[in-house]
Amino acid sequence: MPTNRITYYSATLWCVVLLTFMGCAPKKAPPISMDLAQESIIPIPVSVKATNSSFELTDQSEIYVQTGSEELLKIGQFLADKLNPSTGFGFTVKASTATPDDGNIYLSLKKDAALGEEGYVLNITPELVHLEANAPAGLFRGVQTIRQLLPAKIEMSSKQEGPWRMASGTINDVPVYAFRGAMFDVARHFFSVEDVKRYIDLIAAYKMNVMHLHLSDDQGWRIEIKSWPKLAEHGGKTQVGGGKGGYYTQEQYKDIVQYALDRYITIIPEIDMPGHTNAALAAYPELNCDGKARELYTGTEVGFSTLCTQNEITYKFIDDVMKELAAMTPGPYIHIGGDESHVTKKEDYIPFVNRVQNIVLKYGKQVIGWDEIALGTLKKVLLYSIGQTLKMR
Repeated sequence: MPTNRITYYSATLWCVVLLTFMGCAPKKAPPISMDLAQESIIPIPVSVKATNSSFELTDQSEIYVQTGSEELLKIGQFLADKLNPSTGFGFTVKASTATPDDGNIYLSLKKDAALGEEGYVLNITPELVHLEANAPAGLFRGVQTIRQLLPAKIEMSSKQEGPWRMASGTINDVPVYAFRGAMFDVARHFFSVEDVKRYIDLIAAYKMNVMHLHLSDDQGWRIEIKSWPKLAEHGGKTQVGGGKGGYYTQEQYKDIVQYALDRYITIIPEIDMPGHTNAALAAYPELNCDGKARELYTGTEVGFSTLCTQNEITYKFIDDVMKELAAMTPGPYIHIGGDESHVTKKEDYIPFVNRVQNIVLKYGKQVIGWDEIALGTLKKVLLYSIGQTLKMR
């Protein structure tokens, strides 16, 4: 081999061995310019400061969380589970006592009362994505922003081609409203547990923190009540337009509640009364003033049904239902409906609402209802929302 070729290969070998000393290391490509202020973030954050650069997630990146908290590890794993299918990177979650090296994502807590329970600060540089919050719920909300800043195909369930870049800058976000909710009506049309969980995932992605679960109506009763089993067994047999309907066992309901809690969402169950009750009236004839069971209903008209508000058995029924429901519901609220009870006389409706609110309060829950319940004499109480206290009349 010619001497000059040997010399060439020798030099190349020394470059590989002594990269830093010989200055032969391949240079990392400069970050792509991206404008954080132009990104769509839902809801709109309090402030966005763009630095016109970017961070790129690679197969060398890792997700780190501040050490000492199982809850933070769970949040980090939630993020990893969202990123792994589409990137194929196989992210793991590691605990760290300090800010990790470049190229990684880091989730940590800091004492900052201004951020409350759900606020966060997301600082993105070409070297690091650092998400900070005052409480774990804030970190979870910030994780949703990270998802929104990555390319939309990050949400795909199969491996996609990168690159996986995020615009650089700082986002400071604190929710304006303590109560940010969505309603899911499973009474008129029944949905499976998996469907409900999918709905929870969707509202969590947009940082909502409350799900109102409408569990009973004329067309169906959807929650197992062990002391009144026919409510679900008979009252849950159909739905609007016909069909088999369905209901949740108490274990399934508890599973839904926990799934929501893991996403920092409070479930508010609704048992509508004294109207919108045909499913219950069909299951138990004694809840009707004439003692006759009603036929199951699959239509969409409203306002034709009512519990017999003058019979004591009605309040025994409500007490039993609220007792079981409250025991399965860690959130502070139970919704009693109260709307469109057109065939309930006003002089019967008002004392009914007053009495039902006391039953709910007895089991440590706060009453919520539609605007019609304001006809009653509602008690002024403190409602404890996520991180904030609201005063309601």
